[in-house]
Amino acid sequence: MKRGIKMEYKRFNISDLNLEEGMIVKGTVKTIKPYGAFIQIKDTNASGLLYIEDICVSRIKSPYERFNIGQEIDVKVKEIDTENNRISFTYKELLGTWEDNIKDFKQGTIVKGIARETEKSKNGIFVELTPNLVGLAEYKDNIEYGQDVNVYIKKIIPEKKKVKLLIFDK
Repeated sequence: MKRGIKMEYKRFNISDLNLEEGMIVKGTVKTIKPYGAFIQIKDTNASGLLYIEDICVSRIKSPYERFNIGQEIDVKVKEIDTENNRISFTYKELLGTWEDNIKDFKQGTIVKGIARETEKSKNGIFVELTPNLVGLAEYKDNIEYGQDVNVYIKKIIPEKKKVKLLIFDK
C-alpha cells in the first residue's frame, strides 16, 4: 500500500438489511473476544455483537464455553443502532424461560450441574443446571469454576425464580 492512499472496505448499511428488533436470524460466529462474539448474519456481509451477558444466564468466563469460530447459530436481534450502524444480539432468550427450564427439575432430587461463580463473601456458589437455569448452592471449599458437581435440589421458589441447592461430594 502506498503512503497517503486510504484503503476502502465495504461496510454494510443497516437500513439495507430489513432487520427489526426481536427478529430471529441465522448467523455464523466469526470472532470471539472476552466480552462477546461477533456474529455474521447469513447471506450478508453484516455482523453484530453478541455480548457475553446475552449468551446465557450462567456467569461464563468466555464465549468459547458456548461457541466455536465458524459455528452456525440462531440469534435474536436485541438492538439496532442506526446512528452508529451497529447491531447487538441475544442468544439466551432462545434457550427458554425460567419456567420452561425448571420443568425438568424436581425438589428433593439430585442432579448434575456445573459450578460457575462463587459469591465474593462466600455465601454460595452459582451452579448451572442448564444454560438458562442457575441455582445457588451453599458455599463449599475446594469447588472450582467449571467443575462438575452433584447437587441436591433443596427448594424451588417459582415466584422468585430461584433454586436453592446443596453440593454433594462425589
